[in-house]
Amino acid sequence: MSSSLQDRLRARIRQLGLNAADVASLAGVNRSFIYDILRGRSLNPNIEGLQRVSDVLKVDWEWLINGVGHVEGGAPLGDLSADEFISIAYASARPSMGGGTFLEGDDKPGRNFHFRRSWIKNRLKAAPSMLRVVQVEGDSMRPTLEDGDTVLVDMNQKSPVPPGIFVLHDGMGLVAKRLEHVPNSDPPAVRVLADNPVYSPYERTAGEINIIGRIRWFGREM
Repeated sequence: MSSSLQDRLRARIRQLGLNAADVASLAGVNRSFIYDILRGRSLNPNIEGLQRVSDVLKVDWEWLINGVGHVEGGAPLGDLSADEFISIAYASARPSMGGGTFLEGDDKPGRNFHFRRSWIKNRLKAAPSMLRVVQVEGDSMRPTLEDGDTVLVDMNQKSPVPPGIFVLHDGMGLVAKRLEHVPNSDPPAVRVLADNPVYSPYERTAGEINIIGRIRWFGREM
């Protein structure tokens, strides 16, 4: 299995029994320098800072970058197993489950979520770079989705066959709704449905909507 800079850094820190704060302190760099790499936010970190980190970890800095170089005591990637967690970006846009209004998120960057690599690869069969975490608002998908639920959207899956719950722009705004293909429609059309019976279904042609992706998972705070 190929690994990334963040994978190698995380695995080596764990192998040495350290944590990110320990490494930052010993290397004389800001904690954010380490955390940004581990969260996938820093793909091309400052080389001087990376060299300090590599000295603490007793590896060549080139090994952290591309996996080639000396690692004292042996590399920890014997297995960066599929049980490692992978970071999925949080999108600030919030799909409405009500009247279809586009709701902007706040100006603060959202926090990333972490999922097991094996689950994404084997269960979802998804590309991590095409996944986004967003928060939904409104009540039209009750009881399936509640206001404030967090959902995982696969932007590679834009076909309403088979039917499912999607994030889409329906011409009025960004919404989370159930979609199904209308058989024998010409031009091709989809039926947009809410699980809450208070909301009436409606139809849109393929040209009238922009399907962002299929919702594959949701989480809820109790």
